[in-house]
Amino acid sequence: MCRYYSSLTIAKNAPKNFAMSNAQIKNAEQPNIITPANIDWQTDDTGNRVPVSGEFGDVYFSHADGLAESRHVFLAHNQLPARLAKLAPKQCFTIAELGFGTGLNLLATWQLWRQLRDKQPQLATARLHFITTEKYPIPLADLTQILILWGQRAPELTEFIKPLLTAYPPLIAGCHRLKFFEDNLTVDIWLGDAADSLGKLAVDTSLKPTPYIDAWFLDGFAPSCNSSLWADAIFAQMQRLSRPMTTAATYSCAGIVKRALQECGFQIKKVKGFGRKREMLTAVMSDPKLADDNHSINGNAALPSEQSHTIVIGAGVSGLLTAWALANRGIQVSLLDKSAPLAGASGNPRALLAPKMTPLHHVDEHLHSIGYLYSNRLYRLLNKRAEKEGIAPILEATGALDLLIKANIGTEQIADYPDDMANTLSCEQAQNVSGLKAQNLLENLYLPQSGLVNPQALKNTILTHPLIHFQQLDVTNISEMEGSVCIEGSNQDKGLLSISADNVVICAAYDSHKLDKRIFDCRKIRGQLSWFVPTAEQYAKLPKIPLKYSGYCASFIAQTGDDDLNKVITGAPHLLLGASFVRNDTDTDVRNEEHQISRDKLVTAIPEMKSIIPTDISLWQGRAGIRTQTPDYHPIVGQLARSKRMWLMSAMGAKGYALAPICAEALADMMLGSFPPLSTAMLARLSPNRTRLQTPLI
Repeated sequence: MCRYYSSLTIAKNAPKNFAMSNAQIKNAEQPNIITPANIDWQTDDTGNRVPVSGEFGDVYFSHADGLAESRHVFLAHNQLPARLAKLAPKQCFTIAELGFGTGLNLLATWQLWRQLRDKQPQLATARLHFITTEKYPIPLADLTQILILWGQRAPELTEFIKPLLTAYPPLIAGCHRLKFFEDNLTVDIWLGDAADSLGKLAVDTSLKPTPYIDAWFLDGFAPSCNSSLWADAIFAQMQRLSRPMTTAATYSCAGIVKRALQECGFQIKKVKGFGRKREMLTAVMSDPKLADDNHSINGNAALPSEQSHTIVIGAGVSGLLTAWALANRGIQVSLLDKSAPLAGASGNPRALLAPKMTPLHHVDEHLHSIGYLYSNRLYRLLNKRAEKEGIAPILEATGALDLLIKANIGTEQIADYPDDMANTLSCEQAQNVSGLKAQNLLENLYLPQSGLVNPQALKNTILTHPLIHFQQLDVTNISEMEGSVCIEGSNQDKGLLSISADNVVICAAYDSHKLDKRIFDCRKIRGQLSWFVPTAEQYAKLPKIPLKYSGYCASFIAQTGDDDLNKVITGAPHLLLGASFVRNDTDTDVRNEEHQISRDKLVTAIPEMKSIIPTDISLWQGRAGIRTQTPDYHPIVGQLARSKRMWLMSAMGAKGYALAPICAEALADMMLGSFPPLSTAMLARLSPNRTRLQTPLI
């Protein structure tokens, strides 16, 4: 985006000093809290309204030719048309951008990628990974206004603008992964300081292939306006994340930029700039210390033949999402389970998708929050796929109200969050939205994007993927060899069977330790969910949306297929209550005493429910599952020690439907040599080999 139109009226009229708001002062003291961009709309010399940065007093782009500039500077001078066209099947090309701004560079790249895929059949399984950073992200309302203008000026972008705006994340720090499956495009938006964000990109050289950046878009505001995007720390990260033949392009020819690129191993070249800009810079990494024969200018090395088939053991939510993440990267997946998919703890009639909140300044490294946001986006995308297949919706958007009876956050801290993620309602609003009349709801957390996940619909949608094949098999032995992994087991007919693959991912919850003793023997926690069919009179008085207290309750109407796994009545309303929490108990029989515990929790938290929830629990139904939990409450995700082909994803506790999607993405990226959407520090906290898992539970 242009940063140099000195003759524009904007530049003439832009104030030299921009006073910091109270919010900016507060956020400067807490750098993990995001300050949204302050957009100042002004008129340029040609009469067009253009956005100006209130932080830096510089234009985001020239309305007259910003798109052409993006194509000239970043696409043409990173040789993207030629390089992307030469990608091999399953190959991934990774772009990193400094300064997401209005998203114009992404839109231009996306359009080019789709054009090439339409013309080049071998790109059907190739992937594009676009990583971008932004410290002052534009609020959705402003971004919508800006991109509507671009849609009018460049109609070819409209089909990309809508899905981008739909997926645009709330403005909180950390990595926000956006998936556009039809185009094999992954977009990671890292909100926060660029040097910090780049520093969090994980490069584990013990894993092969190792990820790196193929092309850099250096698109920060001009060095004279925003020196932080041209600081030594940025270029040090560029050097760490690049390999020989990595390219870079920037509109800037400032001396500080030229010297910094050269010092971190790039050979620079001045070429003709765009429009009034006489010159710009291109660069190619040539540092011999980073030499690696496995890489070329065309992108990360094509996947070796051994990366074509993976076995996933366990068909609960972790196994299903792992299979999905791998299959969408072109990997054939054999999904195995000793019983049916979702037969274990993941098979409840519904799961409440609602995060365990944390104060905002911790959110960028809070797996629950980042996982919840990604899961929400993924399930909404899958709803469209499910609709095409005639499958019930995966996510029913209901919102949820947390009564803050058992929470790590108060209303003052909730106020720091963007309203589209979390807010506090007035007592009257909370009563209206929940349907509760007598409850004091002054203390509450409202989650507008929360909803109910239909596990059966998710399972059915995932199993429609042509590269995922489910097979019932009770695995009894796993043998890792130099070139493959062999599993042995018995099928439902008690016949012995062996299957070989290139990798194995164990997603077998508490049975994982039985399959490989290197896997931590986790704490087992029995959880029983209860439900009943209310009368019409009871149903009219039940809460209108899911509620969280010391447990949770939620109404749902059973869909076709729900009765495959659970005793529900298709088309009838049900109320879910739960769940119980019993340590070191692996029995899965349904117990009336735990029905009673769930009822008592609800009526204690919400006394007005006492006269509505039936006291006769003899006809209630339930499902008990065994949750797997680590001592530090983090899941286990990564490669097993002393292994090259065995991986693990387990111990999601009670948050599998919120955590499994983002963890599966991270695992698939680690397996295939891409950058995960989790920081290096977070991946260390999830590692199967972390210190906290070296001492057995007593």
